[in-house]
Formats: sequence, C-alpha cells, structure tokens
Amino acid sequence: MNQLKEERQRLIIQWVNEEKRVSVAKMATRFSVTPETIRRDLTELEEREQLTRVHGGAVLFTKLEEEQAFLRKLDINRTEKEQIALEAASSIEDGDTIAVDVGTTTVHMADCIQNVKNLTVVTNSMAAADRFNQAIEEKRMTGKVIMLGGVTNPAQSSVSGAMTLEWLSHMHMDKAFISCGGMVADTIYDYDLDESLVSAKMMASSKKNILLADSSKIGVPSFFSFGKASQFDEVISDQLCPKEWQEWYKRWIIAKGSRTEC
Repeated sequence: MNQLKEERQRLIIQWVNEEKRVSVAKMATRFSVTPETIRRDLTELEEREQLTRVHGGAVLFTKLEEEQAFLRKLDINRTEKEQIALEAASSIEDGDTIAVDVGTTTVHMADCIQNVKNLTVVTNSMAAADRFNQAIEEKRMTGKVIMLGGVTNPAQSSVSGAMTLEWLSHMHMDKAFISCGGMVADTIYDYDLDESLVSAKMMASSKKNILLADSSKIGVPSFFSFGKASQFDEVISDQLCPKEWQEWYKRWIIAKGSRTEC
C-alpha cells in the first residue's frame, strides 16, 4: 500500500469513528479523489473489519450475524458484474427514461454513471434507487429516480406485486435493463415469480430491452421463465455466446475487459 493511500485510509477510519457515518461524496471532496477510489478504500477497510460499508458511505464497524440474501449475491462474480454494468451504463444517453429491475448486476449501473443529463430512472429495486440517488448527489448525473410502489421484500431490497404492475402499465421507457437468474438457449429465467412479472412488464413498456447476464447464469435454468431471446435487443455478458445459441449471435455483447472464452 502506498503512503498516500495508507494515510487516506487512516484518516477515513478516524473520520468515521468521530462522525459515526460519512458519505462517499464528502470523502471524495475532502481527499480530492474520485468516488470510485473512496469505494475501493471502503471495501478494503471493511474487509479488515475497520468499518462497515452502507449505501453511499460508511459507518462504524458492525458484525452482522446473518447477511441479507441480496448482499450475499452481490459478491458472486462481482468483478464480472461490475464490468457488465459499466458496459450497460455506457449506452445510457442524455434525456433517456430507463427501467432498472432487481438484480445484483443492474444495481451496479448507478456506480458507473458519469456526466448523464436529465435521466429518469424507474425501478423496483430499493438498492438501485439509493445508488442512483447517490449518483445525483455526487453530480454524476442529473434527473430523477422513480421508485415503484408495491409490496416490499427486504431480503431482496425490492418491491413487486399488483401495484407495481399497475404503475408500469402507465409508463413508457426508452430502455429496460433486465437481470436474470439463468438462461438456456432462447429462454430467460428468474428465481422469484413476482419480480419476474415486473421485469416482463418493464420489457413490454420499453422501446429497447437489454439483458445483463454474467457467466454464472449461462446454461442454467431457474424457477420461472419470463422472456425469450426475440424480446431482447442486446445481451451483455462477460463471456462469448455459446456456439449453439444462434438466436443470440447478432445481439451478444462482450463487456470490455471481460473473459472471451466459454
């Protein structure tokens, strides 16, 4: 660890101990570094049990006896998911209205947003809504975040149900960024029935549908099928399209910096 980084992390720990909670934006400004640099610092410090990361910042270290299911899944193929999210975020344009469903890949998109103006984000993910609001606070984007109504699922940091579907029926989006629990040939699956119905409704309300699927999802079915290849304009992955999946060939995008072997 270089001296500047070591000193910055020492001061971060001291600041958190004094203030109890500190935001990424404030730390980035104080140390004249990017928010991404601060997030990496916080990850390292949390691994050393010197603080606990929360959305948008850090608090005093707290040992969690049982981690939420959503948070556990965030760490599976995390690097690949972040690469896919970066590729997806690069397709967002000024003035877009986008839908972002519940997923441990789509949630990273807000961290990758840079210099986007007048963006409207519609989501049923409480975690994604929080991160997009953080992007507004950090002035990496302007616009607004619409959190859909519905029944909450704290373990997944999501909402779903009849109210969610009703709200979406009145909306029209430019792009929908959709996650999945698995994909086999031309069929897309997810684990949760209610959340799958929300994803399908987002797709039906959008001009362009983009699927985000890391390698752990390829060739793996899960509980409920909610989409077909023909419904997606693009799929972004960290691996090449399987040779036998001809229906995807022209739509498959490899995230930059990802592996290129199946």
